[in-house]
Amino acid sequence: MSKLLVSRRRFLGLGAVGASSLVLAGCDQFDFLGDRSNQVRDVLAQANDLTYRVQRALVGNEVLAREYSESEIRQGQRPNGSRDPDTPEYLALKANDFADYRLKITGLVENPASYSLAELRNMPARTQITRHDCVEGWSCIAKWTGTQLGPLLDAAKIKPTARFIVFHCYDNMGTGLTAPELYYESCDLVDGYHPQTILAYGLNGQTLPIANGAPVRVRVERALGYKQPKYVHTIELVDSFSQFGRGKGGYWEDYGYDWYGGI
Repeated sequence: MSKLLVSRRRFLGLGAVGASSLVLAGCDQFDFLGDRSNQVRDVLAQANDLTYRVQRALVGNEVLAREYSESEIRQGQRPNGSRDPDTPEYLALKANDFADYRLKITGLVENPASYSLAELRNMPARTQITRHDCVEGWSCIAKWTGTQLGPLLDAAKIKPTARFIVFHCYDNMGTGLTAPELYYESCDLVDGYHPQTILAYGLNGQTLPIANGAPVRVRVERALGYKQPKYVHTIELVDSFSQFGRGKGGYWEDYGYDWYGGI
């Protein structure tokens, strides 16, 4: 499996190096390009779609991301992005040590559900030691514990029209053109049902810290760090992204990042 992963990364890296360098540099690149920005976005969209299709073709739906040993955990998980949300809803939950927290599953499902943190912790748990790869270029190995998302999706009975899973979060990324922009992310059903996709409430043998996404963050282990949303409160099954943000499938994707974000 390790040879397959190395070959996949090498192939994708060679095939998308030009496009990915623009994405990693952030949205300022598009401003610099001026009138050419729309053309570059079109090229990136095509490259991202190619990456998605190639990875799905090269790698089976349940092939695991590499897992590590305890001895390979060298440091605490590095926090990044939002570290302590200040939205009123989150502050109220934090003040009561998340006793009133509820994780909702909504959208295109037959059985909408809501789970407390205690209920999630009492479900069968999965623990995995994996490497978090940030789009900024750093990585960190950590041990994550949580409940697998797949069984919760089964319990909700996804409708046939559902294509994607959208994760809604408590962290406010700033004020947009018309309203505050709350972080959101998404994945397809393949990644949602992947055995390593978990709703993590534990980190390195301890309760998940606020800086790392408490009370619950999603781990999609075959994707880059921005695809691992923190402070998640709602999981919504949808058939498109058109009603969220700028319709690209995630906060950073709305500003030019790759939607798939696979590694």
